Amino acid sequence: MNIPLIDLRRQYSSIEEQANKKVYEVLTSAQYIMGENVKEFEKEFSEYIGVKHSISVGNGTDALVIALEALGIGEGDE
Repeated sequence: MNIPLIDLRRQYSSIEEQANKKVYEVLTSAQYIMGENVKEFEKEFSEYIGVKHSISVGNGTDALVIALEALGIGEGDE
């Protein structure tokens, strides 16, 4: 018996139409950085988590660098 850790097909099926539409919009606009969909996502995510602002990043390293800078942690700190 094969039991998947996360059933992505089941999760995807509930948002398939909306997800496909958004992916299409991003690909046809070629604005995957700083585009309208990114701005919309940041706004909706901020509202969802109850904060004034949020920043989407391209990778985990960028996220860590921004978090450390926001906390005033820099070179030489331990």
